Amino acid sequence: MPKPLMPSWLPSFNKVVTNRIQGVYAPYLPPLAVIVHRGRRTGREYRTPVTAFRSGGRLIVGLPYGRDTDWVRNLLAEGRGGVERLGRLHRIAGPHVLTGAETGGLPAPVRWAARYMDVLVAEIED
Repeated sequence: MPKPLMPSWLPSFNKVVTNRIQGVYAPYLPPLAVIVHRGRRTGREYRTPVTAFRSGGRLIVGLPYGRDTDWVRNLLAEGRGGVERLGRLHRIAGPHVLTGAETGGLPAPVRWAARYMDVLVAEIED
């Protein structure tokens, strides 16, 4: 598994400060998007801004903080969620995390990015 690219304090800062600011414009400004997911314990709905790309019927999200972030674990545990892109909410299903060695069938930029971080892939259900 690739080592996360960010310093250890950055995820906490982003969760408290940056995500709240990005959450306002991320649903409308590609390649940003908002992942909508339910808490594993609370059942509460959360919204997390991410950088996401669409490749056919798949959503691809880079994981610079690794696969152990709350939103990734929530999405994997639920097996479904949503993504808000370009002002529209889409359902996503079947999320799974790929490492660089497993990205052979994905577009070249995704394979390149996966050398440095894991990627989350989910099917978009329109």
